[in-house]
Amino acid sequence: MEGKSDNDDNVSPPKQPKTDSSFQSAFSGLKKSEFFEEPVPGSSKASDSSKFNTLLVNLKQKGNPLLKSLSNIPWEFSEIVPDYVMGKTSCALFLSIRYHQLNPDYIHERLKALGNMYNLRVLLVQVDVADPHHALKHLTRVCILADLTLMLAWSAEDAGKIIETYKIYENKPPDAIMDRSDTAPYQKLVSALTTIRSVNKTDATTLLSTFGTLGELIKTKPNTLALCPGIGIQKAERIHKTLHEPFLRPSRSVTH
Repeated sequence: MEGKSDNDDNVSPPKQPKTDSSFQSAFSGLKKSEFFEEPVPGSSKASDSSKFNTLLVNLKQKGNPLLKSLSNIPWEFSEIVPDYVMGKTSCALFLSIRYHQLNPDYIHERLKALGNMYNLRVLLVQVDVADPHHALKHLTRVCILADLTLMLAWSAEDAGKIIETYKIYENKPPDAIMDRSDTAPYQKLVSALTTIRSVNKTDATTLLSTFGTLGELIKTKPNTLALCPGIGIQKAERIHKTLHEPFLRPSRSVTH
């Protein structure tokens, strides 16, 4: 059996090729340049952009029946300050009146945490008590002072559809959600009738839905018009007189 030579311990490991050291030095220089950006673990531009395509839901909303109505948009739970984030600049807080009556300070604490975050801030209130007027009066004042948009829902399904609509129209242009019904013949008639003194849109809608057409409305006597809710005899006579005035006034004869 051959023994180990004393010189074996002094044998140096094989040298790395010069190409490796030159690559390492080149890469080291690249990391110090302005073109290199250290990746941040767990984040990417793709994930950030997709984040805002999804409705973000606060973990506190687990079990809210509202979530069952979110059938047309993707959503996920997230650690956020508001209850719902519908976009980069819009959010919503959810509150039921029943809960508000039991915990009147709750909404104030949530608003303190929210601060001035988001441009569009919605307070979505579910009306789930028989007499909500006092609570709504208080919440309306809160919304005015805290720059909130108050939205009312009478069921969990209504509340879900409101949140869903905000998310769907998040990136829509203004003309996509503007009312275009002014050009419809029905709306033109409503607008024309409201030019009569003391006649509002509700009156005009009542008259047109009752008599069907403008022709039938013109034929109707004031006493019959007065039977419609909200009209009354004075308003009926004013409407009848306006509808029977000639379009053209008779020209005055000029005497020489």
